[in-house]
Amino acid sequence: MAVKIGIIAGSLREGSYNAKLANLAAEDARTLGADVTAIDLAEFDLPIYHHAIETDAFPDAALRLKETLKAQDALLIASPEYNGSIPGLLKNTIDWASRPTDGEGLVALSAFRDKAAGIMSASISPFGGLRGLAHLRQILSTIQMVVHPAQVSVPVAHQAFDGDRLVDDLPRQLLADMVGKVAAMAEGLRASN
Repeated sequence: MAVKIGIIAGSLREGSYNAKLANLAAEDARTLGADVTAIDLAEFDLPIYHHAIETDAFPDAALRLKETLKAQDALLIASPEYNGSIPGLLKNTIDWASRPTDGEGLVALSAFRDKAAGIMSASISPFGGLRGLAHLRQILSTIQMVVHPAQVSVPVAHQAFDGDRLVDDLPRQLLADMVGKVAAMAEGLRASN
């Protein structure tokens, strides 16, 4: 059975460089034969996470999101850097999907535990979103994902893309390499669980 890989862009901005990067990662995953699910965060109208909301009525959108993530063997996440970290949209998504449902224990983390993750960022800064990737790695590790050491950072993104394509070969090669490693890791983790 093909490895199932969910692709998330942590930005909803029109023309987002991270959405472009996520789309390229999806192409690479499909080339490898993966079953790819593009997870469009705009399709999930999530309130800001608050325990009172969760206790009163767990949002249907959060349940749909969690079920979508549970079905994946791996996630590839392209995140912009906001003030040295990840955007609130992405953090809120992770927070809702990490919550227990259907009688799960507090730390079940069924949407994330023991699944492979690959992280990437495109930024107009010369650092390519590296500070945000460090935070994203920490968050994903905390929710028990296995984050591959390889990551992709595309600096000066406003010059790095020509339409939807990366101009230079190096970031394109690094992306394909990371996607391949995450897919292989996901297969190994699925076999061991």
